[in-house]
Amino acid sequence: QVHLVESGGGLAQAGGSLSVSCTASGRTFRDYAMGWLRQAPGKEREFVAGISRSYGEYQAYEESVKGRFTISRDNAKSTVTLQMDWLKPEDTAVYYCATVQSTSYQIPKTPAEYVYWGQGIQVTVSS
Repeated sequence: QVHLVESGGGLAQAGGSLSVSCTASGRTFRDYAMGWLRQAPGKEREFVAGISRSYGEYQAYEESVKGRFTISRDNAKSTVTLQMDWLKPEDTAVYYCATVQSTSYQIPKTPAEYVYWGQGIQVTVSS
């Protein structure tokens, strides 16, 4: 019922920029927190950024991306976007858009707390 479709990503040099976007369907988008998580080869899936439901007045970031990545939402377009600046090779991963079950204002920070997932999109950063 809930479908999340990612777009963007691709290849950038270290220090460059990329963005990933996610469009949701199957529910009232503004009622739910959204998140971006990533998984690099041989690594556990990890939380990257999240944004609260409704206006998106609260955002949360994994420590290593603070000051470099920005999450935003556009409820009119049912879209959440992660702008990634000052990219580093260690940002290379498959990035997943995800959302939660409940309509709370919490932003979960673990993969287990997200219940609906996009297909994933590749982000590659070269040295």
